[in-house]
Amino acid sequence: MLIGVPKEIKNHEYRAGLTPESVREFVDHGHQVVIETQLGAGIGATDDIYREAGAEVVNTAAEVFKRGEMIIKVKEPQPDECRMLREDQLLFTYLHLAPDLQQTQLLIESGVTAIAYETVTDALGTLPLLAPMSEVAGRLAVQAGAHNLEKANQGRGVLLGGVTGVAPARVVVIGGGVVGNNSAFVAAGMGANVTILDRSNDRLRELDVQYGG
Repeated sequence: MLIGVPKEIKNHEYRAGLTPESVREFVDHGHQVVIETQLGAGIGATDDIYREAGAEVVNTAAEVFKRGEMIIKVKEPQPDECRMLREDQLLFTYLHLAPDLQQTQLLIESGVTAIAYETVTDALGTLPLLAPMSEVAGRLAVQAGAHNLEKANQGRGVLLGGVTGVAPARVVVIGGGVVGNNSAFVAAGMGANVTILDRSNDRLRELDVQYGG
């Protein structure tokens, strides 16, 4: 299969659909990989690193979409990308269609077979491709919250972990799933006083054991 990987164009999206290591795996299994130049700029991977992994580097996203039998991305395709998709292609990326009517309509019109990372389940019924992103979201949430509590950022001047003579901040995490658990993990690690709210008593018991009360 010829796999095409365009550079992400959504604002502030720096990830790449395939790392050089992933390219090597595809090539070692007999596939061809075509990537757009500067695909890995946001992750510190140059075009030469991708070439060494076995990828062919081309100058435009249009060529990637034209040649690729499967298109691999990170974020949902933007309108201009949707219009380059066609019926004989596979699209593999995060889609998050529920709030995005325009994307949904454009994908239907293209005829592409689209597989959303966030709906892929394993044998246990879990979501292995969504879970890592939920971990990132949970850990980053506390980092962002701490940043915005700083006085210089118009916050209240609260330090999550407190200092000698000053009590730590109180952090409430709503929901004890993957995102919430990772938020609690970081907040507790920063020394905050953390409370987790969840509807499931079983989940709360698991968290109580995990964090020692």
